[in-house]
Formats: sequence, C-alpha cells, structure tokens
Amino acid sequence: MMVGTRVRDIHSGDYADWRTLWDGYNAFYGRSGAKALPEAVTRTLWRRLNAPDAPVRALVATDGETLCGLAHRVFHLSTSAAGEVCYVQDLYVADGARRGGVGRALMTAAYEAARARGCGRVYWHTQETNRVARRLYDQIARRTGFIVYRKEW
Repeated sequence: MMVGTRVRDIHSGDYADWRTLWDGYNAFYGRSGAKALPEAVTRTLWRRLNAPDAPVRALVATDGETLCGLAHRVFHLSTSAAGEVCYVQDLYVADGARRGGVGRALMTAAYEAARARGCGRVYWHTQETNRVARRLYDQIARRTGFIVYRKEW
C-alpha cells in the first residue's frame, strides 16, 4: 500500500474529492461527455452515501488529506443466504495511486465491514477487458464464471 494511505468511511466533507473520483470512474466506463450520467443520479447517490439508514455505503482511501480511491457497496438480502450480502458496485483508484495497493486496501476494508455487519458474502462484477483490476481480483477472490445480463429502459 502507498505510504500514508488509509481507508475510512466517507463523510460529507469529502464531496469535492469524491466527485473527482466518481467522474474518473464513470469516464473509465465510457460515461462522460454526451454519455455522462444525469446530474440527478450523482446527486442522489451522494445523498444516499451520506444517509445513515441507506443500504449504499462508501469507503474511501486517503493519501494524506486527498482521496485516492473509493469503494461503493450495497448491502442487501439474498435468496441464497440467511443474512445480508455485500455487493461492491464501484471500485476506483485514481491514476497516480494505481498499483500501490489502494485497491487491495479498499477491498480488504470492504470485506471487514461486511463481516462486521454479518454478511456471509462479498461479490462484484468487472469487465472482461479490465485486466489490471482482474489481476488483483484473481488474488483476493474466486471467479464464479457467472455472466451478467442486463436490460434497461
């Protein structure tokens, strides 16, 4: 892990740095410019991340005072578990902090938070072409072989 990096829960004063990371994450997945998420979606997410009773939570990695990574998690019930499970929906590390252990630190913290909440499983998706992230994921979890389908309207 990068020297001085720590992981913590997000707080309301993190908006500017979080927004920079969130915009970077969305750009990575092609959601920028004309294809950007509507501003209302981002505002709603920020509100949820700061609502103590929302099932969506955020961890951030800091390098000193600056945020250098984020992990958004959704806690939910499952048909295959008695308790909640944790879905890591978004994981992003700023360009200058990549390959420094920040992603691993965020995932380790997500595991610990899920375990403390009583979750028996943490899971996530990534694109097949995301080779850098997959190198980490192959070290910290088991690939399930599931294929994701999606329909939007």
